[in-house]
Amino acid sequence: MLLLTDIQKAYSEPDGTRLPILQIAQFHVDRGEQMLLVGRSGSGKTTLLHVIAGISKPDSGIVKIAGRDITQLSEAVRDRFRADKMGYVFQTFNLLPAFSALENVLLGMAFTRNAADVDRARDLLKRVGLEHRLSHRPAALSVGEQQRVAVARALANKPQLLLADEPTANVDAGHQQQIVDLIRETCREEDVALVMVTHTAEIRSQFDRVDELSDINQVDH
Repeated sequence: MLLLTDIQKAYSEPDGTRLPILQIAQFHVDRGEQMLLVGRSGSGKTTLLHVIAGISKPDSGIVKIAGRDITQLSEAVRDRFRADKMGYVFQTFNLLPAFSALENVLLGMAFTRNAADVDRARDLLKRVGLEHRLSHRPAALSVGEQQRVAVARALANKPQLLLADEPTANVDAGHQQQIVDLIRETCREEDVALVMVTHTAEIRSQFDRVDELSDINQVDH
């Protein structure tokens, strides 16, 4: 499902020097596999997710998703491919404040080749326990409810790969396990590969595969 080969990524410092962020010889995730990616702050976890998603392009290397190297695609085609094949749960939710919960989930389908499926959007919100909040805007939802909307939106397009960047970071301790269970159960039901980044120690024991980014990334942070 996902294969990274010889990935290099660096950013420019104000003085013009290059700051290496990623140097990864190989990283792969099988179809339907669920894995946890851990590492200290500043180690490049979010940058790696952005490279996988095609939000950020590596300086060199290959990013294959479902057999297709997305580094060879134009930005517009890459955006469409991401909409068709991937879901992304952002740490800060990224919900649009002027839209209801249902409308935010429907927006997750807006850039795919398929027509928006209102029944699926409603079903996903029901699955995350928000069938009674369909018309509520983000400001009227709790932090935990907003993250559940974000999860439903990320799954709206029936992705083959789901990326979750610290999905419990802004959720109170009482709802953290609920969010993780929701993501994992839905991915399992729909055979979605999952790459989750988290700092929450309790979650590590729940995954059969836990990769330390420091073991994968050859850049010394």
